[in-house]
Amino acid sequence: MSPTMSPTPILLLKTKSSPHDGYDDFFSAQNYTPTFIPVLEHRFLKHNLTQVRDQFSTGAFTSNNNVPTPPKIRRTNLHQPTRILFNIQTTPPLILYTVGPATARTLTTLRDKHLPNALIHGADTGTGENLARLILSHYDSLYPTNKPALLFLVGEVRRDIIPKTLMDTTLPVEKRVGVEELVVYETGVMESFEGDFADVVGRSAGDVWVVVFSPTGCEAMLRVLGLGPFAGTGDGTGNGKGTGRVFVATIGPTTRDHLREKFGFEAHVCAPKPSPEGVLEGIEKFRSGL
Repeated sequence: MSPTMSPTPILLLKTKSSPHDGYDDFFSAQNYTPTFIPVLEHRFLKHNLTQVRDQFSTGAFTSNNNVPTPPKIRRTNLHQPTRILFNIQTTPPLILYTVGPATARTLTTLRDKHLPNALIHGADTGTGENLARLILSHYDSLYPTNKPALLFLVGEVRRDIIPKTLMDTTLPVEKRVGVEELVVYETGVMESFEGDFADVVGRSAGDVWVVVFSPTGCEAMLRVLGLGPFAGTGDGTGNGKGTGRVFVATIGPTTRDHLREKFGFEAHVCAPKPSPEGVLEGIEKFRSGL
């Protein structure tokens, strides 16, 4: 009988969800030891969220009129955005689109409590491009003509693949979907992240997997590990002074492309789906080729 293999450390660069985190439950059952290292801090823009609430209240999302042009962004911190956004009532069905299962689960909880008539689509699309294609098809079935514009709630840092795809000038005019973007939060790297990450990596024994969920924090991660443009710094091993090799997996193509285009670093794995199962599938495929 072969000896039992020790669990592989997997460092998840995200805040652990409460009361349960799907990544924690899943990887703990797959002979991995998950460790969560928070990266992001969000600053919500109160004025812009209030505008969204007002549009709900006036029925802007339940008519065939175009969504009003968003106002000039006013940067005001808000610690309880859902209280402002969802303290509203709507009666006709509301269509909500989302790109991944984690956001869909959160959105479902909010929908069930505050927007019982809303319908959620896109949870399994996985990428912005796939979501945009789904929207084009689904929206066309709902509105063959006179398509109302979509309100695209975004962070300050985002890619433009969804609005570009929906408003692509090569599409017939009747197939295009107008998009109005509204920034509802800003994202930054937590001051403690780089030090926390370095401490965890330095204590790790054997090979380690690092899973990156957002372009935010990538530079600090590479700096700690001595990878990409920081190769040759520190101890020069690319392992952040741990005792084994470090491998990097991204949750999807947006973060993979960010690492590639901005830092010249190629992640070892890009998850085929933004889920625990997708991350593991990518890791196991990579490991089978070693």
